[in-house]
Amino acid sequence: MNGIESIGTYVPRYRLPAETVTEAWGQFHGAGITETAVPGADEDTLTMGYEAATRALDEADAGPSAIERLLVATTTPPTEEEAMGPRLVSMLGLDAATGIRQLTGSTRAGVEALVAGAQVSQPTLVVAADAPRGAPDSEYEQAGGAGAFAAVLVPSAPGEIQAHAEHVDPRPGTRFRPAGSGETTGLGVTDYDRAAFTESVGNVAETLDADPAAADAVALQSPNGKLPYRAAGTLGVETDTIQQGTVVHEVGDTGAAGPLLGLASALDDGATTVLVVGYGNGATAVAVEDSGVASASTGETETVELSYGEYLRMRGEITSGEPDGGGAYVSVPSWNRTLPQRHRLVAGRCPDCGALSFPPEGACPDCRGLVDYERVELPGTGTVEAVTAIGQGGAPPEFVEQQARSGSYVSAVVALDGPDGERTVSIPTQVVDTDPEAVEIGDHLTATIRRIYTQEGVTRYGFKMLPG
Repeated sequence: MNGIESIGTYVPRYRLPAETVTEAWGQFHGAGITETAVPGADEDTLTMGYEAATRALDEADAGPSAIERLLVATTTPPTEEEAMGPRLVSMLGLDAATGIRQLTGSTRAGVEALVAGAQVSQPTLVVAADAPRGAPDSEYEQAGGAGAFAAVLVPSAPGEIQAHAEHVDPRPGTRFRPAGSGETTGLGVTDYDRAAFTESVGNVAETLDADPAAADAVALQSPNGKLPYRAAGTLGVETDTIQQGTVVHEVGDTGAAGPLLGLASALDDGATTVLVVGYGNGATAVAVEDSGVASASTGETETVELSYGEYLRMRGEITSGEPDGGGAYVSVPSWNRTLPQRHRLVAGRCPDCGALSFPPEGACPDCRGLVDYERVELPGTGTVEAVTAIGQGGAPPEFVEQQARSGSYVSAVVALDGPDGERTVSIPTQVVDTDPEAVEIGDHLTATIRRIYTQEGVTRYGFKMLPG
């Protein structure tokens, strides 16, 4: 059986304060939430999952090549049909023979993925990422946040999953998203919803071979900042125990990722025994005992508060989309051929003179020989050689929508580092998650994966750079 070796988490840097929503609507339906996390214009659940997974893998002894199974959980995948797993395999450098499964359709999918990963003895990567949305004036939208969790599971790891239990509750209407809709909704009957939550949590706890009262923290599904505490009496725990495993107050409802982000937060705060409960048409519960799980979070990135207008723009509610015609066209087959470069910065080393070439094609840039390059994966760092800010009217057609949603963005020429610290080639790329005025020549950058643009209905993902 597997245990948790390492954990990684990611939360976008943009925040929408509750008071800002109150000013816009006259009220705020996200009870107990002070602010919510908002994905950037080029972020979605796939890119957030990549960020969390990269952190978990960096902390693990088992590297990407050792992973044999990938379990992905979300209620808000970028596409309704086309799995996230294969793209994550490519982005993370996992083996093409990796077994993948995607769990969706319920906010307890994240905890279900953790359970499934623990029930085998193969190195497994679990990723849960979500960004729920609803009608603008609804509790589902106003409470909705964004974030991702990832864990590397291997046999005899320090994070032991001691027990788990399931409970099914068929009552309809507490939370659902109709086919073809991007908005979560529900019946909105408070007593009905509250009873479904507390009864499901209580019933699953009764069948769990562990005492909730013995836990240092309880990480519960959190549709808002008050509902989790309704289960304190049912579980026989103090509200402080629930608070230690609750992150909804600062980042909002993160759906399938919510209880697992609570687990990560509780472990970071020193909890050694955590009860994790995912809720959705019943509940799934696991008891985790920690004796040294390695973890890495988003880090100390400064958060950015949005006005309500900026929030609507960031979410694409008031932008017009990509203009017709005029954009640079790269066919999907052509894009596919360059995925190793776009996802993992795979270069080539000349077997004759040792020079690096990126992309690895054509004549060697140093000796000019036509060679079969040796595959080399670059470390994903580089230095700014030239930089400019692209504002309204200056973006190429394929990036007009991104510019409209995010505002001015940074375009830079970056000298990529080689595996031994040598410079390889200078390439143009975007620099994200920074003030456009803050990027200067000589700055050190690190690669990440973001949405590039969408053409022919297919979103292209590739590397961009982050400060630091």
